[in-house]
Amino acid sequence: MRRSAISSRRRLADRGGPGLRGTRPGVTEAAVTDTHPLLFHAAGSRRLGRRAAEVFNAAERQAAIIYVPAAVIWECGLLAWTGRVDLRRPLPEFFGDLFSNPAYQPVDLTPEQIYRADAARPNRDPFDALICAAARHLELALLTRDGDIRQSGLVRVIW
Repeated sequence: MRRSAISSRRRLADRGGPGLRGTRPGVTEAAVTDTHPLLFHAAGSRRLGRRAAEVFNAAERQAAIIYVPAAVIWECGLLAWTGRVDLRRPLPEFFGDLFSNPAYQPVDLTPEQIYRADAARPNRDPFDALICAAARHLELALLTRDGDIRQSGLVRVIW
């Protein structure tokens, strides 16, 4: 079951005030991830932007929440299936490991998100439309370096 962004923010505030403990100013306490930042983080890649890396590092310390849309899970599966990425384990195990940290929360796909994705697309990629719709639904910034998404203005971008 998906926890709401608001209740997650409230839990974080209850653990140490309105900001993040042990992080620099400007780090977001909750964000939605696109597929490539999640895979970069999982691989330990230095390809993450500085601000995105700070959010992932805060999540590893359970000082931030990163929401993972169902579209990201599906896209990771397709990328692994086609051999474009190596998750080093089956998809359910990869995400089981990720979600064992309560700082990572799955976001179920809802009809409302599908309607939003259909009405406002940053490009021709259906995954990007669904991921942006999830971020808009949660009213959170999106961790992405995708230029089309940034230029669309649909969501605030952290990179």
